[in-house]
Amino acid sequence: MPDLLELDHLSLAYDTPKGLRPVLQDLTLGLPAGHIGCLLGESGCGKTTVLRAIAGFEPVRAGRILLDGTVISSPTEQVAPEKRRVGMMFQDYALFPHLSVAQNVAFGLRRLERAERARRVEEMLTLVGLAHVANSYPHEISGGQQQRVALARALAPSPDLLLLDEPFSNLDVDTRERLAFEVREILKTTGHTAILVTHNQAEAFAIADRIGVMAAGRIAQWDTPYNLHHHPADDFVRDFIRREALAEQREQVFERGR
Repeated sequence: MPDLLELDHLSLAYDTPKGLRPVLQDLTLGLPAGHIGCLLGESGCGKTTVLRAIAGFEPVRAGRILLDGTVISSPTEQVAPEKRRVGMMFQDYALFPHLSVAQNVAFGLRRLERAERARRVEEMLTLVGLAHVANSYPHEISGGQQQRVALARALAPSPDLLLLDEPFSNLDVDTRERLAFEVREILKTTGHTAILVTHNQAEAFAIADRIGVMAAGRIAQWDTPYNLHHHPADDFVRDFIRREALAEQREQVFERGR
């Protein structure tokens, strides 16, 4: 199966008073159509910067980003974010508090005729199981429901690629784990290709077909969840997986004991 998303020896750096500060270094990965990828790593490893580069918010210093075989970012070519057919779901959901659930989902569909827009909104809310709260406002629904509204809004324009930035970080442990499985099921039902970033190993293993363990702007291993557990590429990956698994177990015990 050909890759829908390709990152080809990608490098990115920020200008600082002391010179260039490398953020991404020679990063390469491929994600086939219909698959869910995840960038997993600690804060500061560069994973969110990868999403921002794919979305068109950060210019690259070297390498290329290709979507469905077309270069959308390189040092000499930069397709505008609004022309990339890339949807993004932000960490804080970014729902408009003065708009109803239905109006939030319809926000990116203004070019459609009214009847088609209404049909698409109904379809998306049914998909995420929220048709019954269409006329509610964000503050009137739970955090998990807000997350699903944000997902419906991101999917409504039918993007070629969906980006999710720490989508479950604001939720408690039980809700986070349940919604990770729900989001995977929704994306598999629609056939969307998606890539998310998280520092939470449980989320990554629950939702992703391919996971990239990141450190210092590089991918240490891009592989299936099974292979990361059973065939780590090096000591760093093995220790990272083991350490994060223990940390998440402690977090679960703490939260459930509160």
